[in-house]
Amino acid sequence: MTTMILTAACIQLSSGPEIEPNLTAAESLIREAAGQGAVLVATPENTCHMRGVSSDKLKSARPEETHPALPLFSALARELDIWLLAGSLSILLEDEQRVANRSILFSNTGDIAARYDKIHLFDVDLPTGESHRESDIVRPGTQAVVADLPGAKLGMSICYDVRFSYLYRDLAKAGATILSVPAAFTVPTGQAHWETLLRARAIETGSFVIAPGQCGEHEGGRKTWGHSLMIGPWGDIMAQADDKPGIIMADLDMEAVTKARQAVPALQHDREYKKP
Repeated sequence: MTTMILTAACIQLSSGPEIEPNLTAAESLIREAAGQGAVLVATPENTCHMRGVSSDKLKSARPEETHPALPLFSALARELDIWLLAGSLSILLEDEQRVANRSILFSNTGDIAARYDKIHLFDVDLPTGESHRESDIVRPGTQAVVADLPGAKLGMSICYDVRFSYLYRDLAKAGATILSVPAAFTVPTGQAHWETLLRARAIETGSFVIAPGQCGEHEGGRKTWGHSLMIGPWGDIMAQADDKPGIIMADLDMEAVTKARQAVPALQHDREYKKP
């Protein structure tokens, strides 16, 4: 029996307020990852730009039809013969004054293989005094997405989704063997929860988790945690970044998913119960 091994890479960025310089930085690291043998490359949430004020993001967001990231990533995927996940882009919704926080998967032919709009929006008041209201300008998604990859299936999510374990269980039960969690985690929540949440999602579902993150300081003084992670289906850390832009890579052996789910077949053990 032939074992399917997929070489994947996570790109860690420190995106600024202008779209074009961020795309240039992403392209350079994507090319580097492909040159090192990656066939699946994922970028973080807000790859196109990070803005300090929600109203500024609304003004600078672009619709899909004119967003410069789409033709660039399409061409890169085709040229480099890779599957490329744009972790998320701010896509202006022309029928309303809001954006979609959208993850887009490009196949190695450059075609869009899947789109996912972030379902759970980051509306929080942190103990540090830091507050975020993503719902001020973002329309939440309503559809979970599992996309076909060569020899694997990708369950798509974005950042704050990671706190909602039922989403990942549904993705895994729908066939996902790899879960993507592109993120722009804040420093306080990242330091406290990032690794624990990601390892839990991997263990609960017996899936690989790839989680490319934003890092550093952005417009308005917002700081993101970085520490992008790639985690195996038994919860083992396969690769981890520091707090600077760069690349991490790992070989994802799909047989490990089979073994983890056979050892602990929790996805088959659902039971009905009365809620309290």
